[in-house]
Amino acid sequence: MKKTEMKVNINCQKCKTLVLRAVTKLEGVDQVTVDAEKGILTVVGEVDPVCVTTKVRKTGKYAEILSVGPPKKPDPPKPDKPLPPCCPPCRFVTIDYEPYDSRICSIL
Repeated sequence: MKKTEMKVNINCQKCKTLVLRAVTKLEGVDQVTVDAEKGILTVVGEVDPVCVTTKVRKTGKYAEILSVGPPKKPDPPKPDKPLPPCCPPCRFVTIDYEPYDSRICSIL
């Protein structure tokens, strides 16, 4: 699995679509992203960076490889906030309310 970043000349939405269509047709591509403002194409997968460059250049766009390396690992999931006391099997939360006249109201 490799992450390839390339500098590509992208001027409009049509250019972006043209490059995306060309690259996604390659075998071994898992993920493709384009940052049109910065002109950076990012390809993740088991694909040769030279093949990606060749495919982009066949569309008539200039392509230059910036970096090739392992993809960034996803962040581990954050633990959920602890819930107040509840019934574990059904996960109902108990809410108690004490009105001004001292009667207790319990909502389950």
